[in-house]
Amino acid sequence: MPSIPRVAASSTPVCSCPLLSAPSPALLVTSPRGAISLSTPFRPAWWLSNPHLSTMWGKFFRAPPPVETQVERWDTPDGDRLDIVRTEGTPHDAHAPTFLLLHGLEGSMRSHYTAGTLHAAQQQGWQSNLLLFRTCNGKLNDAPRTYHSGETADLDCVVDRLLADRPLAPLIVAGVSLGANVLLKWLGEQGDAARARVTAATAVSAPFDLALSSAHLDRGFSRLYVWNFLASLKAKALAKIAQYPGLADPERVKAADTLWAFDDAFTAVVHGFVDAADYYYRSSSIRYLHQIRVPTLLLSARDDPFHPPHILDEVARLAAMNPHLHLEFTRRGGHVGFVEGVTPARAEYYMERRIVDFGAAQLDRRAALRPMEAPASPG
Repeated sequence: MPSIPRVAASSTPVCSCPLLSAPSPALLVTSPRGAISLSTPFRPAWWLSNPHLSTMWGKFFRAPPPVETQVERWDTPDGDRLDIVRTEGTPHDAHAPTFLLLHGLEGSMRSHYTAGTLHAAQQQGWQSNLLLFRTCNGKLNDAPRTYHSGETADLDCVVDRLLADRPLAPLIVAGVSLGANVLLKWLGEQGDAARARVTAATAVSAPFDLALSSAHLDRGFSRLYVWNFLASLKAKALAKIAQYPGLADPERVKAADTLWAFDDAFTAVVHGFVDAADYYYRSSSIRYLHQIRVPTLLLSARDDPFHPPHILDEVARLAAMNPHLHLEFTRRGGHVGFVEGVTPARAEYYMERRIVDFGAAQLDRRAALRPMEAPASPG
C-alpha cells in the first residue's frame, strides 16, 4: 500500500480584512493611481439579462474557436507530473510574449473559455499555454494530493519552466475563477520578486473570500452549480482514496452535499489544513492583495452568482491602497460570462479580449518606461 505523506499548508503571514456591507453603485471601478487606457468597456448582451444565463451561455451554446495544441507532461519537485496544453507554432521571435492561463474549478481544455482565451492570445502573437491542475487532465495523478484554491506550488514550478524555456520573452498570466484565486495568492506570496518574472496578470471572476463564496453558492439557484461540481469532485476524491487507502474518510466524502462539507472531508484533510474554515481562511486571495507588486487587472461582475456583491467593495478599498491593482467591476456579466453581441448568433466574449488588451497595454507601458540605451561614443 502506498505511503500517505501529508502536505503542509502554507503559513505565509498575511492580513485579515473586514468586509463592507453596502454594495457600491459604480459600474466601473479603477485604481486612480494605476489607471491606463484599455479597450472599449464591456457592453453586456441584452438577451442575457439574467446572471445565470450569462454564466451558463458559454458552456451550453458556445462553439469555441479551433486551436491547434499539443500536451506536454512536466515533472514536479514532489515526483508528480503536470500536463501543459501548448498552442502549436512557437513564435520565431524570442522576445514574443509567453502567455499562461489557469482554469477554474474542475476546468479543462474543454471549458468554454479556455480555447477562446488561448486563441485570442495566439492571435496576438503570444506563445500560449494552459496549466491543467492535477486530476484535471482526465486522469488521477500519482501523488496523494490534488489541487485546491490556495495551492500555488505548481504554478510556481510552471512559471520557472516557462521562463527557462523562453528567457527573453515577457510572461503574461491570467486566471479564471479558482485559477484567479490561485494567481492572486501566488502574486501576493511572491511580492516584489514577481516583478522579475511576470509582466502583467489578469484575474477573472475571482472568489476573493472562499468562505463567503462557499456559503453564497449554497443559496437558491446557485445550488445547481454546487451539485455539478460535487458530482466530479466526489468521484475524483473517492478514486484518490481507493488509490491511497486511509487518505480520507470515504463515507464523509459520499455524504458531502455542500462545497464546505466536501472541503472539510477531503480538501482540508489531504492538503494539511485543520478543517474547511482553516483552508478557506488561509487560501483566500483577498488576504494577499496588498502584497501584489505586478500590474494586475481584476475583472468581476456584481451579479456574479458565485459570491455576494459586497465582497467587491472590500476589494475596491484594498485596491485604492495598491497602485498595482486595476479594477473593472461591471454590473452584469455573471460568472466567467461577459458575453457581448447584438444577437445570440453574433455573441462575442469580452473576457478574452480584455485579458489580451490588458497584457498588451502593460507590454507597451513597460517598453515606454524602459530607458533608452545611448549608443557608445566613438573612441
